[in-house]
Amino acid sequence: MLETSTTSVASDAQARPLARPEILAPAGDWECARAAVENGADAIYFGLERFNARMRAKNFTQADLPALMEFLHRRGVRGYVTFNTLVFADELDAAEDYLRTIIAAGVDAAIVQDIGICRLIRRLSPDFPIHTSTQMTVTSPAGVEFARDLGAQLVVLARENSIAEINAIQAAQKSAPVSLPLEVFVHGALCVAYSGQCLTSESLGGRSANRGECAQACRLPYELISDGEKVELGDRKYLLSPQDLSGLAVLPELVRSGVASLKIEGRLKSPEYVASITRVYRQALDKVLAEITGEPAPDFSERAARYELEMSFSRGLYTGWFRGINNQELAHGRFGTKRGVYLGEITRVSGETIHLTPQAPVKPGDGLVFDAGKPEAGEEGGRVYQVVERNGEIVLHFGHGDIDFRRVRPGQRVWKTNDPALDREVRSTFTGDKIRFQRPVIFEVHGRANGPLTLIASDGEGHVAKIESTLPLTPAENQPLTPERLTAQLGRLGGTPFKLGRLDSHLEAGLILPVSELNRLRREVIAELDRLRAAPKRWTLLSKAEDRPTRVSLSTESQNSPEIIAVIRNLDQVEPAWNAGVRTIYCEFENPKHYRDAVALFRKLQPTATGDSSIWVAPPRIFKPGEDWILKQVRSSEADGYLVRNHEHLRFFANDRKRGDFSLNVANPLTAEYFITRYGLERVTASYDLNIAQLEALLRNAPGSWFDITLHQHMPMFHMEHCVFCAFLSEGKDYHDCGRPCEKHRVALRDRVGAELPLRADAGCRNTVFNNRAQTGAEYAQHLIELGARNFRIEFINEPAAEVARTLDRYQALLRGELSGAELWRELKLINQLGVTRGQLDATPQVILRKS
Repeated sequence: MLETSTTSVASDAQARPLARPEILAPAGDWECARAAVENGADAIYFGLERFNARMRAKNFTQADLPALMEFLHRRGVRGYVTFNTLVFADELDAAEDYLRTIIAAGVDAAIVQDIGICRLIRRLSPDFPIHTSTQMTVTSPAGVEFARDLGAQLVVLARENSIAEINAIQAAQKSAPVSLPLEVFVHGALCVAYSGQCLTSESLGGRSANRGECAQACRLPYELISDGEKVELGDRKYLLSPQDLSGLAVLPELVRSGVASLKIEGRLKSPEYVASITRVYRQALDKVLAEITGEPAPDFSERAARYELEMSFSRGLYTGWFRGINNQELAHGRFGTKRGVYLGEITRVSGETIHLTPQAPVKPGDGLVFDAGKPEAGEEGGRVYQVVERNGEIVLHFGHGDIDFRRVRPGQRVWKTNDPALDREVRSTFTGDKIRFQRPVIFEVHGRANGPLTLIASDGEGHVAKIESTLPLTPAENQPLTPERLTAQLGRLGGTPFKLGRLDSHLEAGLILPVSELNRLRREVIAELDRLRAAPKRWTLLSKAEDRPTRVSLSTESQNSPEIIAVIRNLDQVEPAWNAGVRTIYCEFENPKHYRDAVALFRKLQPTATGDSSIWVAPPRIFKPGEDWILKQVRSSEADGYLVRNHEHLRFFANDRKRGDFSLNVANPLTAEYFITRYGLERVTASYDLNIAQLEALLRNAPGSWFDITLHQHMPMFHMEHCVFCAFLSEGKDYHDCGRPCEKHRVALRDRVGAELPLRADAGCRNTVFNNRAQTGAEYAQHLIELGARNFRIEFINEPAAEVARTLDRYQALLRGELSGAELWRELKLINQLGVTRGQLDATPQVILRKS
């Protein structure tokens, strides 16, 4: 009677369940890609020469794609291209060519910000995966639904979402026909502003963060001005610079929330940084998963991990918004640059030595910096030459003349910024050609006496290789092929990308095969599996047609007269706007309760004029789960229409009149058409990232009646969850205990050149910093009208009634042809105390120096 043994033997490296979240690492160049792969990344994300949000990184080229994807896939790693910028109308054809290259190269997905680009991808390929970028500002279930309708396969949530909000978003997906995987940032630099909503670099220097050109103005010092007086904050000057995100402490909660991907920020960082952060999170995640599933947990020291994270790069490590809002902790305000590990305070300075009580280890060769509380003035620092222990303290010696000790004082903080030994150890994990990180492979063995042994290898990613022995299995006189012997022999996978995760033996008992034949089978099945993995993925790619997929239908233009729309931010501006002849008013008030008063006043004024008139109100730019009450309060105003500013507004105001605000980031005709035809918006506001040439391109490729064009405004720069009022004018952590200083004080931030930038808070306690100087497109108005534009926004912040009336009157005269744009430009420079600027409309494309 034949006896069959069906046994499963698992090694210590048994494969994890497929549901585990991936570790997604950044890669600014080839060396970073290798660092990520050899330290356990499941996927990397990277940019090409154009259309990516980190233009200062080295980045890859289109020509690199085939070799890069082959390398990644051989190692069982996915590769995602960042196509995460806005794309302008005159760039769509080039974008199409880029996308064709990306799809043909077998890239695993594109990370996309621009809605028009999502549509373009779907026109080119019905199955190529789209991951919506955090630049799309998805903060709620409606944002996930919006991405699903666009054809996305994964959504990257905003960094500002808490774990409780992530759970609410996941719960809302249970009723959806398809549940989209969610990705969150788990480590790295935190932007103070919502990604996709920051216009600071654009406003101050024509460098768009939505185009990969962020100038990091949030890391600069600011003074707080309240009711015209400077608020003394001691050494707290970096009011908009958050600590760096570290999700290590909340990793178990993130895993339980069901997020599919844990993303590490850092495409501008070094390969050592990529290697270090990746391996820490790889080890930490493996430990968490083992504890959840009840498997033996691998060794992992949280203390050692934190040290490594801080040494890699740290402005202080914090859980960000994962645990909710705590404005006292997010941004301490003391520095905006790298620090590292805190060593302690200087107790004594003697000659060229310092004394301190160490809070962390220090050794010769380590790099230190002395923190005097004024990083903007330059800081002293250098490498340690000698460490002497003395009476519970340590005395640190430095090279003669390396440090100006006249600037070093007792009480200054000391930070360890570099550990050369750690750098060497980290670098050894990825340099050279040696394969270090291996992924599990599953072997199946089949066979019976006098037949071949069949070896099947599977990598768990859909690749399966099979090979048969050329020699038959024969009865064994001794040492038959037991599951244990097969595991020992077939598990010799050193020098390959694989380790044996599990072996399933379906072999008759008591059989044998020469060891040399087993070795051949192992080598050849692994080679075949490697070949299968290296083959590029084959996505559907439709051939080019004469009717280009980048085009939209152009309707016949109506020749309505140009109209001024007043955008006002306080109740006192309603009447002067009306008296200036403006018949369409958009309101954006800090407190939506006051919309009722604005609408009531407008209704009183309406009978005094003939023709159409309407008042529109704007809900807050961001919506999070649980904030429906704000939208209900907005709708209770019974305005004529509503400004749609995020995905939730599309749902909530679906049956109301609505127009799209600038926050929808409409930069090309494909995006504009989608909002107008799919969601019934009457018009959309053209993106504030467009300069005049790009705005012209938009109007040449889409009907002018689709757009509101902002002709005069104080650019909204930072829009942030971080509440400066709460953080620095109270001791509270959020609106529950801050005392609402935003309702009591008029606040501004004074920058390094003395400009006082107005600060406003909305109903969700989110802050907006505005440019203090108005910008005008008066000189371009006539040309825009010739291109079909008819609706022009004139925006105000704190301007008094007389200035509102005078400004609107002059723009009305401009549109009537009673004065030229150049004349109005000169008038506005005289009228406005701070003068005016042409802003981003006059900006030329920036040349961004790449990391070398």
